Amino acid sequence: MSRKKTNNSRRDFIKNASLAFGGFYILPRHVLGGNGFTAPSDRLQVAGIGAGGKGSSDLGAFFETGKVDVAFLCDVDDRQAVDSRKKYPKAKYYKDYREMLDKEHKHIDAVSVSTPDHMHAVQAMAAMQLKKHVYVQKPMSHDIFEARVMTESATKYNVVTQMGNQGASGNGVRVLQDWYNANLIGDVHTIYCYTDRPVWPQGVIRPATSAAIPPELDFNLWLGTAPDKSYFDGLLPFNWRGWWDYGTGALGDMACHIMAPAFAVLGLGYPTAAECSVATRFSAPWQRVTSLDSPPIGSHIILTFKGQNGKPDVKLHWMDGGIQPERPAELGPNEEMGDGGNGIIFVGTKGKMMAGTYGINPQLLPTNLTVTTKVPETVARVKNGEAGHYSAWVDACIAGPNSAEAKTLSSNFDIAGPLTESVLMGNLAIRSYDITQKDAKGNTTHPGQHIQLLWDGPNMKITNFDLANQFVKRNYRNGWTLGV
Repeated sequence: MSRKKTNNSRRDFIKNASLAFGGFYILPRHVLGGNGFTAPSDRLQVAGIGAGGKGSSDLGAFFETGKVDVAFLCDVDDRQAVDSRKKYPKAKYYKDYREMLDKEHKHIDAVSVSTPDHMHAVQAMAAMQLKKHVYVQKPMSHDIFEARVMTESATKYNVVTQMGNQGASGNGVRVLQDWYNANLIGDVHTIYCYTDRPVWPQGVIRPATSAAIPPELDFNLWLGTAPDKSYFDGLLPFNWRGWWDYGTGALGDMACHIMAPAFAVLGLGYPTAAECSVATRFSAPWQRVTSLDSPPIGSHIILTFKGQNGKPDVKLHWMDGGIQPERPAELGPNEEMGDGGNGIIFVGTKGKMMAGTYGINPQLLPTNLTVTTKVPETVARVKNGEAGHYSAWVDACIAGPNSAEAKTLSSNFDIAGPLTESVLMGNLAIRSYDITQKDAKGNTTHPGQHIQLLWDGPNMKITNFDLANQFVKRNYRNGWTLGV
């Protein structure tokens, strides 16, 4: 039953009861259902697009709030859906999300999208256009144009949104904000973000031979917006991340977690410029192997952000493939930097601070300052921290899109959109790096390797190298559209 219909039924019941009992109709919830009772109208009817892997854990987190019914499940691969179908036996199962939304939209309050990156935007948009609240795994889109449209559509359709970078709701990010607000490290001018990802194949050539499609998998549906290419062994269920057609590489996997504290602390907005260098590999007889199908095995990207309110411009360095910045001089030789393989370091005019993935274990440098320094709590904490990233979205959906709960979510699309665009700007730089063209003499040149890309954020356009703009918005396979 939809929440609207249930609410009307409850109002009719209370109205009729008040007439029957002479106006004594104010009934506390505990009288209706006992302590801890959740009224039917307060239970969120959730549909999960992507029922295995991260989809399974996302749905589990929503269900554990005690306020959610997992009412519908959707997955293109029956193998991935097995556990969720057992856990939620009353949930109706579909393979095609479009069929599910078309048939069941009257019974759905909210949709959780946990699918490969290339499908996030079309699935979330289909739900928002039906006025359904959405929770979308990171990154919220595969390309910059999609992120912008999704952000604008969340406002247009007045729905509650959240991206699945749960560290954004953690206490660590808020501690970093408190320290910055207390002016402990001065004006930040440089930020280093780094990860040990990828932990899947990247910088590789797509297999020339196809493989038999498993009978449980509807591969055509899985391809969705992506080009019509053959299935090959090892693509699913995880290694799609290392192919541009479907994933967004190490950046898409980890930057929404690791860069999020920088956006929360500094309010960075859109970058103004991007440049990069990438790792390459060689094969006999010592030829450089390039792959236009797959992200590189490692990269170093520099995004420039305009300083806010008279502050200096900020250079944000992103490093992946195990590349890490120089250890801060203030960090002891045996002290861990970040969380080892991943982390973020803020360099200010008066000091430095760092944290691990999701903003965990925030530290002032030198680290002894972390214990001895006390500052006011300037940023409200999210109840239950990272776990509260899920429950806060559920509460906001129940309270409604214009509620305080919705407006204070840690990664609603107004926040997640610019973050995702910046993350994907890094991928635009990487893909532009390998652009080749012929000069006037017929020689092959690599113009993308030798320039800094200048970005007009409001208009989503590279202003000094037009060839790079092909990566702002991708072309969908025939039959697929964002609906805008």
